Amino acid sequence: MKHIVRATVIALVLTGAVATTHASSASTKTVAVAKTSAMPIPVCAPDDPNACGLGR
Repeated sequence: MKHIVRATVIALVLTGAVATTHASSASTKTVAVAKTSAMPIPVCAPDDPNACGLGR
C-alpha cells in the first residue's frame, strides 16, 4: 500500500512540474488577436441580383 501511495504522489509531482514548465513557456509566446470589424460580412452571392431578397 505504501508503494502505491508513493507512486501516486510521485506521478502527481511530476505532472505538476511538467504542467508548470509548459505553462511558463506558453506565456512567453506572443498571441495575435484577431481584430473584429464593424462592417458586416456578406453571406449572399455578390453576382446574384436576387440574392438575399435585395433585388425586389
